Amino acid sequence: MIANNLKTVRNTLPQGVKLIAVSKKKGKKDILTAYEQGQLDFGENYVQELTEKHESLPKDIQWHFLGHLQSNKVKYIAPFVHLIHGVDSFKLLKEINKQAKKCKRTIPVLLQVFIAKEESKFGFSEQEISEMLEHKDFAELKNISVRGFMGMATNSKDRDLIKKEFTELKDLYHKLRNHPSFASHNVSELSMGMTQDFEIAIDCGSTMVRIGSAIFGARP
Repeated sequence: MIANNLKTVRNTLPQGVKLIAVSKKKGKKDILTAYEQGQLDFGENYVQELTEKHESLPKDIQWHFLGHLQSNKVKYIAPFVHLIHGVDSFKLLKEINKQAKKCKRTIPVLLQVFIAKEESKFGFSEQEISEMLEHKDFAELKNISVRGFMGMATNSKDRDLIKKEFTELKDLYHKLRNHPSFASHNVSELSMGMTQDFEIAIDCGSTMVRIGSAIFGARP
C-alpha cells in the first residue's frame, strides 16, 4: 500500500517540488518501505521520536523537523537534522545557531510565517521578520543557513481561503528573499502544502510539500 501511495503522490508532483514524507507516529517498517522506493526525505514532529529513528534507521535518510521546536531540545537534533522547517522566533534561531556551532556544522532552516486564521498555529509576522533582518545580531548567526519560508494554511475546506493564505506567503517570500541580510544565505525554498492542500500549494509556487496520510495512511 505504502509503495503504491508513494508512487501516486510522486506522479502528481511537478519537477522541482520536493516531497517530504511525514512519518511521525509511524513505525520503522513503514519508513523502510518508503525508503526502499527511493524516498530519502522524511519529516518528524517530536524530538524524542526523531532521535530514536535517526539512531536505528539508514544514515542516508535526510531528517526534517516539522513541529514546534522548543529551544531546550535543539541540542538533541542539532548533530544530524537536515532541515528545520518551523523556526518561529529569533530566540529559537539563535539557539539553533549556538548548537550548530557546538557541532561544527551549519544547520539549514526555514522561517515559519503565521498565515492561518487559527491561534493554534505558530510563526513570524512580516514585521517580525523584517525587524529581525535589520537586527545586528542576525548578521552574527554564522552557523545557520536560511533556505526559505514555511507556512501552514487554515485547516479549512474553503479552497479560496487556503489559496489566499498561500499566495500571501509566496508574495512575502519574493519580497524578502533578496533582502541584503540574506546575501550569505541560499533563500530558495517555499515549504507549503500538506495532504489536504498540497495541490493548491503547488499552484501557488510551493517548492516543498509535507505529505503523511496520503502515503502512510491515517495516523492512529
